[in-house]
Amino acid sequence: MDLAIWAGGRLHAPDEPVLTAVDHGLTVGDGVFETCAVHRGAAFALTRHLARLEASAHGLGLPPLPMDEVREGVRAVLRAAGEHAGRLRITVTGGPGPLGSHRYPDDEVRPTVVVVAGPATVSDVARAVRVPWVRNERSPLAGLKTTSYGENVVALARARERGADEALLADTRGRLSEGTGSNVFVELGGELLTPSLETGALAGVTRALLLLWGAEAGLPVREARPDELAWEVLDDVVAGRAHLALTGSVRNVTPVVRLDDHDVAAGPLSREARRLFLARLDDDVDP
Repeated sequence: MDLAIWAGGRLHAPDEPVLTAVDHGLTVGDGVFETCAVHRGAAFALTRHLARLEASAHGLGLPPLPMDEVREGVRAVLRAAGEHAGRLRITVTGGPGPLGSHRYPDDEVRPTVVVVAGPATVSDVARAVRVPWVRNERSPLAGLKTTSYGENVVALARARERGADEALLADTRGRLSEGTGSNVFVELGGELLTPSLETGALAGVTRALLLLWGAEAGLPVREARPDELAWEVLDDVVAGRAHLALTGSVRNVTPVVRLDDHDVAAGPLSREARRLFLARLDDDVDP
């Protein structure tokens, strides 16, 4: 495996243990993470990703993160991975803790930092399915990028079983929310609309950049009003009255060409959004 792994202040071999059996990230999913694309040897939009990492940790109730350690790990794995790197993952957990869900007092918490760089497989299109489970927009974890990813694992497994690479979820009120690891953009009525964060969707870095760069380029792209994109809008995609695109840190902007068991067309705005994003990607590695 072409992986570079850093933890505890040094690089590790892929088969070398880096966690204690009582790490709270392992026992109860008490941790946060970020995934960045690696572009020309650098972590793309690293400043934005680190800011979200800190925001997720704060929302989870973790003490302030050791950001100097995080940055040291990023530098180390990028040097070690070299041209093989296509993605970078930063994971910070609550460190060694009790076997239950409660944590040690803040002054006793010793966070675990693990940074990994490795290859990435990137496609220029996406295939998605609707799944019956929902994103709970009232969850204390809504909008946080935490290691408590069991729901996403189950939903994505369903998508893979059906030949897709992403699963789409509604929120508890029947509004379109997001994918397991992507934000959604619906091309409808001459606009590209992404669900409101009130649906529990993650504030994706690529989502934010497409909203920013699209507006600067005159592309009609915006965040939808909270109740503007009902789950049933996906029926319009199947019928050809709307189109769909997904955004994510490794996938960038990818038009959807299959939804459930139906081939669907990539919309013109979705294709233009992808072209624009890839062009801007080359302009600034840390926008």
